Amino acid sequence: MTITNDIRYVGVNDHAVDLFEGQYVVPNGMSYNSYVILDEKVAVMDTVDQHFGQEWLANIREVLGDKQPDYLVVHHMEPDHSANIDLFLNTYPNATVVSSMKAFVMMQGFFGTDYADRRIVVGEGDTLNLGKHVLTFVTAPMVHWPEVIVSYDTCDKVLFSADGFGKFGALDADEPWDCEARRYYIGIVGKYGAQVQALLKKAATLDIAIICPLHGPILTENLGHYLNKYDIWSSYAVEDEGVVIAYTSVYGHTKAAALLLAEKLEAKGVKVSVHDLARTDMAEAVEDAFRYSKLVLATTTYNGDVFPFMKEYIHHLTERSYKNRTVAFMENGSWAPVAAKVMAKMLEGSKNLTFTENNVKILCALSAESKAQIEALAEELSK
Repeated sequence: MTITNDIRYVGVNDHAVDLFEGQYVVPNGMSYNSYVILDEKVAVMDTVDQHFGQEWLANIREVLGDKQPDYLVVHHMEPDHSANIDLFLNTYPNATVVSSMKAFVMMQGFFGTDYADRRIVVGEGDTLNLGKHVLTFVTAPMVHWPEVIVSYDTCDKVLFSADGFGKFGALDADEPWDCEARRYYIGIVGKYGAQVQALLKKAATLDIAIICPLHGPILTENLGHYLNKYDIWSSYAVEDEGVVIAYTSVYGHTKAAALLLAEKLEAKGVKVSVHDLARTDMAEAVEDAFRYSKLVLATTTYNGDVFPFMKEYIHHLTERSYKNRTVAFMENGSWAPVAAKVMAKMLEGSKNLTFTENNVKILCALSAESKAQIEALAEELSK
């Protein structure tokens, strides 16, 4: 793939992976992106997952022929991008690796060497001159690992953005960017919104024409759309008005209550997204909680606590700094309901949450009283 006259794509598509990072369902696979900049000096930008080392080297040879690369630039040390550093440096013994100091510490851990005799350490504002292409490095700590750097090519106005602006899905997958990029961002980077905001401020000073991420498509048009999405996501702002109903149910009574609430909200013209937490893709349910303005947590009391899938869900939210939303509770308990109290306790550390005045308590099964509570909650949430 030709990106500009001098920049080529040499990454790979992975359609064998079932769970990315051991937990995220990726029905359309993943891409591991790598690039080559052809100039007086040749730079290869990042490696790929360990399973694709030989395919990646073949892609590089197809671009370079007999020409030898001068540099391997490593933006991020997560193994899906760094696993083939040693393979590359053994294949090209005259190449120099360029990365942050913290990355070289990690290389010692991964490969047993920090390449002290063939490395260039770069930090904020440092440059690498390839000829007409000059790379300027920008530190991006905790986006989403501490060693991360991004680089900007002043010639072609290309931002090599590491994991920023990435998405799930191989490059040959025909799917919209927003949904899988949102699920990727919230799941993997979502905790580090403040750090992403800091990086966006740095990016705002650059004249960017192309964004080359380490996952997903190269972004060449309407860049304002992608930058705006990242600003929304990283500031924990509401992206869309609507209500997410996340529920767990043992014998169907809590499910019936959740579906009744959804029916009443939809009748009032409210956008509703419903997730059975025992059966849904948990990452999709987490994504929706960050996307929409209001969240209803509906669960049974279980062993004096809450049902395990609900506990897991709330942990996913809180560890990603869930905030700036309206939250309601629906609890079910046959003799001693405590689920609402437990859920409220789990959310105590979350900032700027507004809790509804109306909540729902079910004793065993829906009754006239609990149905009235659902009607009152639907009315409050629809305002």
